[in-house]
Parts: sequence; structure tokens; C-alpha cells
Amino acid sequence: MSAEKYPRGWNEARVRRVLEYYESQSDEEAAAEIETALESTTMEVAVALVPEVRQLIAKRKRARPTKQNITSQPRSRAQRRSKAHRNSRAARG
Repeated sequence: MSAEKYPRGWNEARVRRVLEYYESQSDEEAAAEIETALESTTMEVAVALVPEVRQLIAKRKRARPTKQNITSQPRSRAQRRSKAHRNSRAARG
């Protein structure tokens, strides 16, 4: 049997606690939690300002480095060999 993989900081006990929390909620409690979350993550913007806000968001996304650039991991020996083979003259014909 293979070991289960969890995101960093998670384990089986934490997953079980989260499942228990949500499974034990009533519909009213779940709705209240969703409403509270929406209130804390949304913002009202005047219609006239929407284009400017969109431009600012787009500019910020372009300036932010991608996850791939941030977390580039060292390649394994097999990955290095495979890339070297793809770039070799023999592979190009």
C-alpha cells in the first residue's frame, strides 16, 4: 500500500478534524460561514472605477513572478540526461 501524500503542514489527523468540522455543521451554520467569508474577501467598487481597478490588477499580475520561477527545484540526474539527449545532435537528426 502506498503512503498518502498531504500538502505541507497537513496530515491525516488534520484532514479528519476538518472533515468532522464541516460534516457536523448545520445548513444554517454553513451558510453563515460562507456569508462571513464573502464579506471579508469582497469589496465594492464604483462602476466608473472598474476599468482602472482591472488595469491595476493586470499590472500587478504581470509584475508578480510566477510560481515556477520561485520554486524551481534542482533536476534529477535522469531529467538532466533526458534534456541533454533532446538537445543533442543525435536527437535532432
